[in-house]
Amino acid sequence: MAIWKQLLRSLGLAPSCESHTYSLDGNLHTVLVQLAEREQRLPEEVHADLLADALAQRGDHERLWWLWESLSPREQDVTALTCLGYTNRQMAARLHVSPDTVKGYVRQALVRYNLHGKNELRLLLADWDFSAWGPPAQS
Repeated sequence: MAIWKQLLRSLGLAPSCESHTYSLDGNLHTVLVQLAEREQRLPEEVHADLLADALAQRGDHERLWWLWESLSPREQDVTALTCLGYTNRQMAARLHVSPDTVKGYVRQALVRYNLHGKNELRLLLADWDFSAWGPPAQS
């Protein structure tokens, strides 16, 4: 059974003898039909796959947010400043702690997110807005 059918069934929207319709914006419907034609699939299949992908992406975002909330306030500060491009020394000066303390907070955040380095953390949270922590560090 196709994954989209499993998803629809789990959401209580399983296909049946009667047709399910969802109202779409006219432009969205046109794009959906064009995409289905290009992929040589039924529009309903493309729609279901897009919905499944969107739900999976939303789940990923929720998981990242849950992990963020599980960080201590200081770990959140260090994570945000890391994503803004601050060095450990710059973070230490800004937060009035030692560089070794910052290093520990960075390590804890990386462990929480199951990552190996600061660049991975920056990539993972690249879409997040950390402007509340101030401007990016000057090189």
